[in-house]
Amino acid sequence: MLPRWMRLREKKTEEILFAPLSGKVLNMEAVPDPAFSEKKLGEGIAIEPTEGKVCSPVDGEVIYVFPTRHAIGIGSKSGLELLIHIGVDTVFMDGLGFKEFVKEGDRVKTGQPLLEFSLDLVKQKATSMITPIVITNPNQVDRLEILSPTLAQMGTTPVMKISMKTKVWRTP
Repeated sequence: MLPRWMRLREKKTEEILFAPLSGKVLNMEAVPDPAFSEKKLGEGIAIEPTEGKVCSPVDGEVIYVFPTRHAIGIGSKSGLELLIHIGVDTVFMDGLGFKEFVKEGDRVKTGQPLLEFSLDLVKQKATSMITPIVITNPNQVDRLEILSPTLAQMGTTPVMKISMKTKVWRTP
């Protein structure tokens, strides 16, 4: 048996997620794609954007930028992992109208620009411009509170409050 000071313990941290886009805040059920609306990819919210800019919702690191630039993964300092997926069926646009400002491994701050996209092109070519923001590691979430603003301002409106649980070694 390990000494008491060498045992793992659970640490809880709280994280506020700010809106990565400006627009109308919706429940995940409003996303016209069952992978999101049935929460197969995870819990979260969706935003119907009013402008084509995406910023970081947390302080953290860029985990992944999809080659088509229609989605980006962010990891927060507390271990929260997020997927921001611009619109529905935007993968078929093959990057047309999208521009990224960050790459994998970049450290980001809340409100820092990540991507830009053409609202007009997404309206024309995609099934929907509703943008899901999904927690992709729900097993580390202890509690999730969806704050329910009707309109969000990019980088400033809190949209979710998340309590994370992580395992850490007990120190003497």
